[in-house]
Amino acid sequence: MYSIFWVIGNKTYLPLLTLIPIFNIVWVFVVGFKGNEWAWQKGDYQDVETFKAVQATWNRAGIVQFIISIAIFVLYMFFFASLVANNLNGNY
Repeated sequence: MYSIFWVIGNKTYLPLLTLIPIFNIVWVFVVGFKGNEWAWQKGDYQDVETFKAVQATWNRAGIVQFIISIAIFVLYMFFFASLVANNLNGNY
């Protein structure tokens, strides 16, 4: 969820290729498999535990953003459905 911010924070720029339409369908899976490895290679972490703690923080932030995005989408769809229903009933 935080791909662009994660890329900058971990100094791994290959995941930016996910911004290319159609190519990103495949590349997002490559990044999913190799992203942490690239981040470990580029990062200046003291030890593996520190790296895992940092990545866990990114994961929590991504999950929170995903939940918020779903909530906003549901609210948007509810609002859109109510507008359509009002227009069909003649209530402007």
